[in-house]
Amino acid sequence: MTQQEWNRRSEWPLIVASLIFLAAYSAQVISNTESIVFEVIIWATWAVFVLDYAVNLYLAPQRGRWFVRNLHELAIVALPALRPLRLLRLVTLLRVMHRVGGNALRGRVLTYVLGAATLLIYAGALAVLDVEENAPGSNLASFGDALWWAMTTITTVGYGDHYPVTVMGRCVAAGLMIGGVAVLGVVTASVASWMVETVAEEAQAEIDAAEAPVHLELQRLSEQVQRLTALLEAADRGRTEPPATE
Repeated sequence: MTQQEWNRRSEWPLIVASLIFLAAYSAQVISNTESIVFEVIIWATWAVFVLDYAVNLYLAPQRGRWFVRNLHELAIVALPALRPLRLLRLVTLLRVMHRVGGNALRGRVLTYVLGAATLLIYAGALAVLDVEENAPGSNLASFGDALWWAMTTITTVGYGDHYPVTVMGRCVAAGLMIGGVAVLGVVTASVASWMVETVAEEAQAEIDAAEAPVHLELQRLSEQVQRLTALLEAADRGRTEPPATE
């Protein structure tokens, strides 16, 4: 089996594992309980990602090069003890969005942006709630507060009514800010590209409409010139031909 075939076959199982992990982790954080059932599910999904990483590394044609280029995959499987970093497993969900977006570049960009923004807000809210809900002096005690904080942070609004007080919570906030700036930058670039392309198409349509009569007139004059040229050539041949002798 090649690495490409393995990735094709394992793509959807990994997405299912990511969704199961997200459901279990969300229930664990929002309910603020340490249920053994949730822990078993979370560690079982982690084992799936470890298996996928090991198989990819084994099947890679150039293992050293693949290892260097996929350090984020190593982070997904090597840092399960840091609970907020477990959410790195959700990047698997973005792999399928390349197919959903179709062949159009703008379709891909829009799909990635919407998917990344949604996952970033939800994951950021879960991560900050996980480290803040039991911290002394925390003002992020519910998922609603965490979700509101994530939305104001990713959009760079930052009302200041909710904020993290722990070191890990501030690290989550920093990552969410950087991700928010990147997402907004992609949105701005996509909108600007769409506007420029739309204006260019409209301008080209107006130019084509204005030049259409000119092209028709030039074509008519060209046909007349060709006919006159043919008549003149025929007249010249008639004058130069010698008279017939009896």
